[in-house]
Amino acid sequence: MSTTVVLGVIGSDAHAVGITILEQALDAAGFEVVNLGVQTSQQEFIDATQAHGGEAVLVSSLYGHAEQDCRGFHDAIEAAGLDPVTYIGGNLSVGQDEFAETREQFREMGFDRVFDSETKPMEAIAALQADLNVTETDTERVTLTS
Repeated sequence: MSTTVVLGVIGSDAHAVGITILEQALDAAGFEVVNLGVQTSQQEFIDATQAHGGEAVLVSSLYGHAEQDCRGFHDAIEAAGLDPVTYIGGNLSVGQDEFAETREQFREMGFDRVFDSETKPMEAIAALQADLNVTETDTERVTLTS
């Protein structure tokens, strides 16, 4: 049985290239991927997680307004009776100078892991495998060049 992850770009953001690359890498690594595409609402993430038994939710945002798009997200996940691992990555805030501060902000919002826009797909995959206790025998390990 494969591990299901729900992936999408939150809010009004229409940047699709990153999630397409991540979807392909996750699929090649043996994960079942539900790609919601761009301009995804919080409720769409929750509905897909419920419908597909998502064990992880991966939120992408590149246009710098992730904080406003993610306000209350974890409260809504909890209210739906869900407890997936949650990741967020990208260019999360306009004019971000020190990513450590941005990382802390999103961790305080409830995200399990926070990645910057320079993160390679295999870093996120390795984190997922660790966080979900998925062994390399459970998924097909691949090496991607980027």
